[in-house]
Amino acid sequence: MHQPRNKEQSGHVVILDIFNDPNVGLYGLATDRYCIVGKNLKQEQVEEIKEKLNVEVIQTTLYGTDLIGIFGAGNSNTLLIPSICFEPEIALIKSKLAKLGVKVVVLETNHTALGNNILLNDSVAIVSNVFGKKEVEAIQSALGIKVVQMSLAGTPVPGSVGVISNKGGIFSPNLSSKEIETLEALLGFEIGLGTVNLGNPFIATGLFANSFGFVIGSASSGYEISRVDESLGLLKPKFLKPKLEE
Repeated sequence: MHQPRNKEQSGHVVILDIFNDPNVGLYGLATDRYCIVGKNLKQEQVEEIKEKLNVEVIQTTLYGTDLIGIFGAGNSNTLLIPSICFEPEIALIKSKLAKLGVKVVVLETNHTALGNNILLNDSVAIVSNVFGKKEVEAIQSALGIKVVQMSLAGTPVPGSVGVISNKGGIFSPNLSSKEIETLEALLGFEIGLGTVNLGNPFIATGLFANSFGFVIGSASSGYEISRVDESLGLLKPKFLKPKLEE
């Protein structure tokens, strides 16, 4: 069931289930240039996402599944997918994103859940400590942005406990004060803490977003939705902080 929306939120918030599952972050990823979702989403869901996030929506599978948010990680300029993806999937995604000026890089790694292991926007990538030196170098080369390895909230999967855009970010309330301080200096803006789907601290399971809007699971409370809205900088301008020096 959809949560009631207020006028301030309705223009940029999509509240839904995918396959009767409120863990919508498993099935999609969004950037300021494109959004990718599973192949089996309903057409009305795709149209609403396109309208509210203000980007082209591409439907596909990764590794034969609709788990786009698990296997893919991307920003406005680059999409990373693991080499376990099938050749027709890779060809389709490359063809679609080439038209938008976005490159697709196939990453050779045993840590194939890239969405869980990489958290990024157009300026910064936070990657898991499970990656080795060569993998981090490959990610850095592919993205061409600042790459930092760290664990967050007591887990080695930073992509699962936070969602960031170019305007803001929201993270698990289990972050330490030191982690919050480090992230805000790195990202250059204040972040928020919150949960999705009635208390789930693994934010990315129930949320994907860009600078224009977000998609959140329908089990999320009004308070949780408002926390996401504010933290992503969609209700008011974010207070910018100086970024860490290279």
